Amino acid sequence: MAGERTQLEDRPQPVAADPAVVVDGLSVTYRVYEDSRRPTLQRSFTARFRPRPYRAIRAVQDVTAVIGRGEAVGVLGRNGSGKSTFLRAVAGLLPPDSGAVHARTTPLLLGVAAALQPNLSGRQNVLVGGTALGMRRRDLLARTGEILAFAGLEDFADVPLRAYSSGMSARLQFAIATAVSPEVLLVDEALAVGDAEFRRRSADRIQELLAGAGTVFLVSHSLSTIREICTRALWLDQGRLVLDGPVAEVSAAYEAATT
Repeated sequence: MAGERTQLEDRPQPVAADPAVVVDGLSVTYRVYEDSRRPTLQRSFTARFRPRPYRAIRAVQDVTAVIGRGEAVGVLGRNGSGKSTFLRAVAGLLPPDSGAVHARTTPLLLGVAAALQPNLSGRQNVLVGGTALGMRRRDLLARTGEILAFAGLEDFADVPLRAYSSGMSARLQFAIATAVSPEVLLVDEALAVGDAEFRRRSADRIQELLAGAGTVFLVSHSLSTIREICTRALWLDQGRLVLDGPVAEVSAAYEAATT
C-alpha cells in the first residue's frame, strides 16, 4: 500500500489554468412536506386553496471549488451532510437554487447514466448501458465478455438484472461506466461493494482514468479508500464546505472531529 501511495504522490498535479469542473457558489434546497396524514375528501378539497406545509432543507450551501484535470477528489462528511446531493448537482441531475456548475464535458454519475433495465439480462444491459454512454454497438459486442468478467458476473450474464443483489448490480454499473473512460466520473460509494479483489480492480481502473487526465469525484465512508485513491478532499458538513485541501490534511482533520 505504501508503494501505491508514493506513486499517487509522484503523479503530476493539475494546474489551476486547466480546470475540468468549476463549482461556483452552489446551493441546493429540498422541500420536505410535513403533513403525512392519509388524505380525506375534506383535506383534498381544502388543499386546493391552501398550500401544503413544508420544511426547507438546505442540502448544499454556497460551495465553491475548482477541480483540475487529472485530480481525484474525495468528498467526506457524515450521513446527511450533502455529499450525494452535491454529486447529483455536479452531474446536472438536480437544479441549483443559486450558483452554477461548469464542466468541460458532461459529468457521469456512476449508477445513473448507465440506464440499466431490470427485466433484461446482464449481457443485454451491457449493450443498453454502453449505448446510453455513447459506445458503438460493435465495440460493445466485442467487449461484453471483458465487462462482465471485470464485474465478476460471467456466470450470471444471462440472468435478469432484477435477480441481482444490490452489490452485483453496482459492480455491473461500475464496469459499464468505466469502460467508456469518461472525462469526469462521479462515484458514490460504489467501491464499497464486492470483495477485496473487485475493490482493487476498481481502484486500478480509476488510476487508469486519472493517468489519462480524467477527473474523479469519490464519495466513500472509508477513509482508507479516500486516502489510497485521492490526492485532494472536500469536507462537507450540513451542506457547507468545511475544508478543501490535500487528502492527508483534510482526512486527518475530519477524522479528529468525528471520532
